Amino acid sequence: MAADKDKDIIDGDFREVEDSAEQNQEESGSENVNQNPGDADHPDHEHYCMMCHRPESKTGKQIEIPGGMYICTDCMQKGFEAMQNTNMNEMISRLPPNIGMIDLSGLGFGMPAQDHKKKEKHEKQAKKLTLKDVPKPHVIKEKLDEYVIGQEHAKKVMSVAVYNHYKRILQTPEQMQDGTEIEKSNMLMIGPTGSGKTYLVQTLAKLLDVPLAITDATSLTEAGYIGDDIESVVSKLLAAADNDVERAQHGIIFIDEIDKIAKKKNTSQRDVSGEAVQQGLLKLLEGSEVEVPVGATSKNAMAPLETVDTRNILFICGGAFPDLENVIRERLNRTSSMGFQAELKDRYDEDPDILQKVTNEDLRAFGMIPEFIGRLPIVFSLESLTEDMLVKILKEPRNAILKQYQKLLALDEVKLVFDDGALHAIAKKALEKDTGARALRAIIEDFMLDIMYEIPRDDNIGEVIVTKEYVEHTGGPKIILRGQEVPGTEIQS
Repeated sequence: MAADKDKDIIDGDFREVEDSAEQNQEESGSENVNQNPGDADHPDHEHYCMMCHRPESKTGKQIEIPGGMYICTDCMQKGFEAMQNTNMNEMISRLPPNIGMIDLSGLGFGMPAQDHKKKEKHEKQAKKLTLKDVPKPHVIKEKLDEYVIGQEHAKKVMSVAVYNHYKRILQTPEQMQDGTEIEKSNMLMIGPTGSGKTYLVQTLAKLLDVPLAITDATSLTEAGYIGDDIESVVSKLLAAADNDVERAQHGIIFIDEIDKIAKKKNTSQRDVSGEAVQQGLLKLLEGSEVEVPVGATSKNAMAPLETVDTRNILFICGGAFPDLENVIRERLNRTSSMGFQAELKDRYDEDPDILQKVTNEDLRAFGMIPEFIGRLPIVFSLESLTEDMLVKILKEPRNAILKQYQKLLALDEVKLVFDDGALHAIAKKALEKDTGARALRAIIEDFMLDIMYEIPRDDNIGEVIVTKEYVEHTGGPKIILRGQEVPGTEIQS
C-alpha cells in the first residue's frame, strides 16, 4: 500500500510539471505544444530565463551561462546594478548551487547607466588645455572690467601673470629644448577688506575655465595639530577638478587671509598656526609632489591617496594685512630730520594709497618669513574704494546689486529707479562702515525692506523711485501709479 501511495505522489508531481510546461508554452504562443522542453537541439526550442522563467519569445535572445542554463538581458542588467550596492560574496551565495563563477567580461554587455555617465564625464574632463584656449592679457583685463570696478593696476598685473603662467606650462617639447626654464608667477595680493581680492580670483577662474580652490589660511596648522594640514589646500583643488589629477595640476589655488599666518610676536609657545604654516607652504608654492586623500572629509579618513604635482599650479595669496600701513609709514619716516627741508612726521598719515608703497622689507617686519616672500615674486596692492568707485560698483558691473533688485521688482511688473542722490548717499554710508563693497548690500537691504514688502500688495503701482531722503530715513520713495506720469504717494519707512 505504501508503494502504491508513493507511486501516486510521483505521478502527481509529474503531472504538475507537465501542466506547468503546457501553461508556459500557451503563454509564449508556441505552436508545437507536444515539443519536449528538454530537447535543446530542436529547431523550435525556446530557452527560459533561470531568474524570471520567461521564454525567449518575450525577453529576446538570452545568454548562455555555464551549467546549460540561460539568463535574459533584463535580469543580467539588474544583476549588474545589484553588484554596485551588494557584497560580491553575498551576490554569489544567492546564485543556484549548480552555477559556478561566471565571466561577465565576455558577455558583451555595456556598463550600467551610472557608469556611462562617469565615462562621459571623464571624457569631457580629458580635454586638454592648449595655449589657444588662454586669452591674451588685454582680453583678460577687458573681461575683468565687466565685473570689477577700478583696480586697474591689479587687473593688469593679474592678466599678465596668468597669461605668462599658462604659456609656461603649455610649452611644447620642442620649445623646451633650449634649456631655459620659466619660473612660476605666484602672486600676493594686498588690499583692504571689501576691495575685491576674492572676487577678482573667482572671475579669473571662471574666465579661464580652470579648477579653482579657495581656502582660508586661518584653519591651517602644522601637521599633527588640530586643524587642516597643509595638504588639504591641494585636496580641495582636486575635489574642484572632480578628482581629475591632470586637470587639477593646471588649476588655481587662492589662499585667503594669508596675513593670519604671520609670525606671532612676543610669544614663548610653539607657533603652530603661524610661522610653522609658512614653512609647510614652501614646498607647495615652489612645486613638489604631494599625496592627498581623494574625497576625504577629514585628514584621518581612510581614503585612497593621489599624487599631485604642484609645479604647474598657480598660487594666489591674498590678505588685508591690518596695521601694515603703520609699518610702511615707520619705514618712510626714517628719512625725516630737522630743518626747513625735512619731511614731516605726519606726511603719510592721510595717504589713502599707502599700501601701494609696500616692499618685501615691510612684509618681513609684519611677520612673513623671507623664504615665503621669495616664493611669491609678484606682489601688488589694491586701491581703497572711493565714493565714486562705490557708486559705479552699485550700478555698472554685470551682476550689480541694483540690477538684482530691479530684476526682483520687474518680476512683479514694477520699475525700480535710483536717483543720483540716493546712490551717493548709499556710498557715503558704506565708507563710514569701513568694510568696502561688502557694506553696500547691508545698507540696501535696510531701506529696501519696506519697498519689497509693500509693493506686491498693490497692483496699481508701476514705478518706484528711491530718493536720497528715503536712504537717509528723512522721507519716503516716490511712487508712480500705472498710467500716471507724475509721482504719486510715498511709502513711509
